Amino acid sequence: MSESIPKKPLKKGSLVYLDKDNYSTSVEALSSDRDLPSYVFTGPGEILGIKEEYAQVRWRRPVPDVWFRLDQLKEYIFAE
Repeated sequence: MSESIPKKPLKKGSLVYLDKDNYSTSVEALSSDRDLPSYVFTGPGEILGIKEEYAQVRWRRPVPDVWFRLDQLKEYIFAE
């Protein structure tokens, strides 16, 4: 009787990173620069706000905030 731990939904303040596999096959990837910086794939970025299926993410760098689809983001977990 092994029940999996329910996945927490991403919300404002969640730390995230961009899932490279999910993003690279998306429509957004086809219409954007192919060479995204590595920090978006390693994280963490913080969700500033959510509108429908998109999240505004701020990175800990002097760069503009970016909107990504929620299904392209994964929760960032600090390595101990």
